[in-house]
Amino acid sequence: MSGKSVEPVRKHVVVEAPQERAFRVFTENIDRWWPREHHIGKTTMKTAVLEPKENGRWYEVCEDGSQCDWGKVLAWEPPRRVVLAWQLSAQWQYDASLITEVEVTFTPEGPRRTRVDLEHRNLERFGDAAEAVRNSVGGTGGWMQLLELYAKAAQG
Repeated sequence: MSGKSVEPVRKHVVVEAPQERAFRVFTENIDRWWPREHHIGKTTMKTAVLEPKENGRWYEVCEDGSQCDWGKVLAWEPPRRVVLAWQLSAQWQYDASLITEVEVTFTPEGPRRTRVDLEHRNLERFGDAAEAVRNSVGGTGGWMQLLELYAKAAQG
């Protein structure tokens, strides 16, 4: 499948929260809304962590104390934009050599309302598994479910 581009997954949600709060809840407060079943560790996930800086780690801490990397922060531009390296393989394991990008932008639609756009791109880097991964992250249990959980936390 080399050379064939795969359409990015694009999702959005509008939250009843100011831009700065919307950004902070998505990034620094990711543990408040990230579902515990979305983890790669051998034991139950205790905490989801996104270090609030460029080159910061994006990872989980499991109940047994172990840590599993998910990726890293490629761009940190509060309160407007964050770009994350998604470094999980098609088998949902961390792979330092694989980078797809998740860009999230926060656009004010008023003083207390923000549109949050998410794009997961470079999916062709999954090779033969690209369409399957796209269907998974773009499907009902993927990014849209996560954005809905996030929106509840941002508005709460």
